[in-house]
Amino acid sequence: LRNRKIGFVFQNYNLLPKTTAIENVELPLMYNPQYKASERRERAIAALKAVGLGDRLLHKSNQMSGGQMQRVAIARALVNDPAVILADEATGNLDTRTSFEVLVLFQQLHAEGRTIIFVTHNPEIAQYSRANNTPTTVYGVNLDYLEIRRYRVDDGDTFSEQDIKTAAKVCLVGKTVAEEFFPDGENPVGKVIRFGTIPFRIVGVLESKGYNSMGMDQDDLIIAPYTTVQKRILAITHLQEIICSALTEAYTDQAIDEISAILRTNHRLKETDDDDFSIRSQQEMASMLTSTTDMMTVLLAAVAGISLLVGGIGIMNIMYVSVTERTREIGLRMSIGAKGIDILAQFLIESILISVTGGVIGVLAGIGAAVAVNIFAAFPIYIQPWSVFLSFAVCTLTGVFFGWYPAQKAAMLDPIEAIRYE
Repeated sequence: LRNRKIGFVFQNYNLLPKTTAIENVELPLMYNPQYKASERRERAIAALKAVGLGDRLLHKSNQMSGGQMQRVAIARALVNDPAVILADEATGNLDTRTSFEVLVLFQQLHAEGRTIIFVTHNPEIAQYSRANNTPTTVYGVNLDYLEIRRYRVDDGDTFSEQDIKTAAKVCLVGKTVAEEFFPDGENPVGKVIRFGTIPFRIVGVLESKGYNSMGMDQDDLIIAPYTTVQKRILAITHLQEIICSALTEAYTDQAIDEISAILRTNHRLKETDDDDFSIRSQQEMASMLTSTTDMMTVLLAAVAGISLLVGGIGIMNIMYVSVTERTREIGLRMSIGAKGIDILAQFLIESILISVTGGVIGVLAGIGAAVAVNIFAAFPIYIQPWSVFLSFAVCTLTGVFFGWYPAQKAAMLDPIEAIRYE
């Protein structure tokens, strides 16, 4: 029962000394007759990769950090695929950062459907283990950021200049973050959330902005005073990025020149020195995006052109075969009064129907793929009605273009020779 149903993770790791990570993880499998030696090694490697130690397979216990040794212990507990994992003070000998990483790993295992029994005397660890966690991004900013990015507060208020001076642990949250933490509709303002082990009091909720043109959720963010992020999260004193806004679009180039001059002065660069910073404007980023979009458009047009060519050749071959197999039918129709234009119209209509049928299948497949991307990838999709009509128009033209020659050949047949065709 202990071997196959329960996995143990101890405070002191309890790894065998002078043995590799693989050998330590293989240990429980040696007492399970269900697995052969080769299978034991494969399962051990899979368990170590599952806990992020794929590059430490042959490291011995005295060559690993405390966090890595605890991951080996977790892999050893997982290797028999137990129903329950019992973790006894599993973060007791770890620092705060490593404890957080191990807790995240346990939560991932729990999300996969495993039962985790976590024993701890640390109230902060216990509180974190019970918490509702979600991945997001924390931005350290000043009050001008909201105006530049056109964020407005929907509920509550913004943090103050005094909060920035004192590096207060306060924040604004986007709608997505608020819904993740408070799915029952509870008002987030005044509540405390944690980034790692650092508590932040929510002072306001931002208005929803939805997804941008790149498909990124603009509501999945937390905004805090930049001094708070510098001192309490990143432990740095410099700014990683500065976001500015010109008065109007016409002043953009002038603003870039002035910002460049200020930064060169502050960085004490000589006239002969290169910039040790980079400036990106909206026009430059829009130009890059346009260039990328144009390239993708050309590429997709080339792929579509090749597809149409291949499909058209297929239609032409089908119509050639049809004309050949129905030569006597064509002769019969012409002998009883059908004109060349009638035969031409008949085969062109057949060619168009084949092409449009393929277009219908393609449109349905495209709409289905777009809906699937929207559902599973949460990527905003909008299908332009004109694109559907355009696709049918292209299908019709393809049918006419590639079906014309076989239809013309059928229309030019001699009725007497055609009706005698074998």
